[in-house]
Amino acid sequence: MDVNGTVAEGFEPVGEAFVRNFEVLGDRGAAVTVYRDGHKVVDLWAGTRDVDGTEPWRHGTAQIVRSATKGVAAAVLLMLAQRGELDLDAPVGRYWPEYKAAGKERTLVRHVLAHRAGVPVLDRPLTLAEAADPGLAAATVAAQAPVWEPGADHGYHAQTYSWLTGELVRRVTGRSIGEWIADEIAGPLGLDLWVGLPAAETGRVGRVAQIEAPSAPGGLKTRPKRAVSEAYADPDSLTRRAFAAITPMPDENDPAYRAAVLPASNGIATAEGLARFYAALIGEVDGVRLFTPDTVELARAEQSAGPDRVLVVNTRFGLGYMLHGTASPLLSPGSFGHPGRGGALGFADPESGISLGYVTNGFRKSVTADARAQALVRAVRTAIDA
Repeated sequence: MDVNGTVAEGFEPVGEAFVRNFEVLGDRGAAVTVYRDGHKVVDLWAGTRDVDGTEPWRHGTAQIVRSATKGVAAAVLLMLAQRGELDLDAPVGRYWPEYKAAGKERTLVRHVLAHRAGVPVLDRPLTLAEAADPGLAAATVAAQAPVWEPGADHGYHAQTYSWLTGELVRRVTGRSIGEWIADEIAGPLGLDLWVGLPAAETGRVGRVAQIEAPSAPGGLKTRPKRAVSEAYADPDSLTRRAFAAITPMPDENDPAYRAAVLPASNGIATAEGLARFYAALIGEVDGVRLFTPDTVELARAEQSAGPDRVLVVNTRFGLGYMLHGTASPLLSPGSFGHPGRGGALGFADPESGISLGYVTNGFRKSVTADARAQALVRAVRTAIDA
């Protein structure tokens, strides 16, 4: 296996961990990029672009990053708040009047970002065609009764986060959230990152698939394994219903799925695109900074903590971002970011100036903490502590 790219002096442990991910942890094709204080210090890629193919992964190969997209979607709402166009403490119904239905009139915008809105499931799941129709999907969510009083508890909005955030952005700006990301985030920073993949970029993207983990430690869990397994096995649980809000489960290699604008689940990015995005949240990157220092603090201020009614582990969320904790260990207590189920990870750590992006074409059963991504996080910690 050939590993390509560069590693700055002092960050050699990251390169060693990346190699070990292939040799021991079973990676097929992957890339990792690390920025420090706005400058790239690690940029590595290896393996094949398709999980089931032989063509090599090249610099610029992109992959679907699943829920790591949520961190990008959250940035849109926080940037709109930063510009004074959106009030995080206002009811969602101020911007989206139809959302007041079925007992949701007290839902605040911040509840949406912190997974406290109480609508992680749909009584009638959507097909992919319906999920990709922003008007129809938003109307379905607006009509849905909450399963807990909005703001009173938290549970991961695995799929419905797409239409909650997307419709708020559309109502406030008149643009789809995918267009807003392209115009206001990806464009200024030159990111290879899309929510709604343009047809012209399809050749950049590898095929993904579920793969089995070798005999190696996985992510940390704070509830008994049996409780988690039972939740995923029970078709009536909030866990299963939340992830099944789009039914049948879409083929993530389907061009129609990749072209849809689903900011909870189908963003496509390079490792560099994710890392550079997070670098620009916490500092300047080639003259561009996305968050003010106050917005950084807002993003990572704890809003939800404890037993997650959907994931059945203890989770911590700021405003749209997972925070460092046992379910999703990041670099330090001040880190914020978002994993993608079974693999991808993007995060920033303001205190050290570190941001990281990891993408892979082989997804595992892990949800919040993949062993390969965690190995890279530990290696970064070793490098900066040396």
